[in-house]
Amino acid sequence: MPSNKPLLVGITGGIGAGKSIVSKVFEILGIPKYDADSRAKWLMSNDPKLVQAITSLFGAEAYQEDQLNRKHIAAKAFDEKSLLGQLNQLVHPAVGHDFISWAQSQSTPYILKEAALLFETGSYKDLDKIITVIAPESTRIQRVIKRDQRTEEQVKAIISNQMSEEEKIAQSDFVVTNDNEHLVIEQVLKIHHTLLDQISR
Repeated sequence: MPSNKPLLVGITGGIGAGKSIVSKVFEILGIPKYDADSRAKWLMSNDPKLVQAITSLFGAEAYQEDQLNRKHIAAKAFDEKSLLGQLNQLVHPAVGHDFISWAQSQSTPYILKEAALLFETGSYKDLDKIITVIAPESTRIQRVIKRDQRTEEQVKAIISNQMSEEEKIAQSDFVVTNDNEHLVIEQVLKIHHTLLDQISR
């Protein structure tokens, strides 16, 4: 007998892999998506407990006009590396609780949680299935240069600090190749029908 609780499906991928594009195809199919990175930014400026904790950690300058002072936080974290880890320990649990609350309000057979750091934060453990989006490194670099106006060296530095695609694939249930050659829609449809079939059993 299928459960009324939606299946929790994570979608991740390294910078420039195109996980947001893949998520949009799922959304067209009627599957709601929780954008963990966007919600994290929102919570950091709107969750009173989180705001108070971040202010305690980074000082009164952490906020300007009720908005997170990213330059101040980046500068402090650069000077004191441990601060970034402490910030993540505050933000990731808040995002986890927010996601659970959002998930409980959904009524589709499954839902998506899109996050760049699903494995790194350990949040993948709370999900039922994981999709990883991959693309050749050269393609990813060009996409990010075009999108973010970063230099090739900056993008390579980000990639070198992220978990490798091989490690992500090893822990994933599904892989979508977004290399401008394989059709993303066909791959998403296959995963969509596989998930619906598993849920109906």
